[in-house]
Amino acid sequence: MSVEDEKRLAAHAAAEMVRDGMRVGLGTGTTVAYLLAALSRLRPRVVYVATSPGTEHSARSLGLMVEPFDTLDFLDLAIDGADQALESGWLIKGGGGAHTREKIAAASAERFVVIGDSTKLVDELRAPVPLELHAFGVAATLRRLAPSSLRDVDLSPDGGVIADYLGEITDPQALNARLSMTPGVVEHGIFSPRLTSEILIAKGATVHRLDIGAT
Repeated sequence: MSVEDEKRLAAHAAAEMVRDGMRVGLGTGTTVAYLLAALSRLRPRVVYVATSPGTEHSARSLGLMVEPFDTLDFLDLAIDGADQALESGWLIKGGGGAHTREKIAAASAERFVVIGDSTKLVDELRAPVPLELHAFGVAATLRRLAPSSLRDVDLSPDGGVIADYLGEITDPQALNARLSMTPGVVEHGIFSPRLTSEILIAKGATVHRLDIGAT
């Protein structure tokens, strides 16, 4: 099976978790594109929240009902991909630059389910770690976060500057704390296991479920 087939399989397994009446957060990325297609076929009667304009546009074009995440105060379920995942539940996300919204959705959900192909499950996390930074003082912020660099992309959906931390990741928890405490960092792409309920990894024709256990 190809990587694209694995993405499709993991996405379909997650789509089958969506039930009528739910409020569901939709992530961003190539695996989520397969999720949207699966949801459009299954047609559960739910309300969706999108974490990026691209996801919102794609979801609406498939006939999914998307609402702004400014009146809802919780989600029943959020589903998203990951750039890298450890079996312990630590993740790196944000290759598409939407990690701030993705983390808000994950933290607001009763269950956060991560989906991916077999290449996403790794033995150790490696740079880059996506960053969203305030434009004010961005050069000084990058200096404090060395080694890091700006990414040549558009601003985030909320106007933040997108960059990457490029150093070694010997201790995800310590780096998570360092990035979170650095003034000028809006959000970063390290996701703690405390956010994640399950990881669905497709390998060949089988979807492996890792129960991380966050609620």
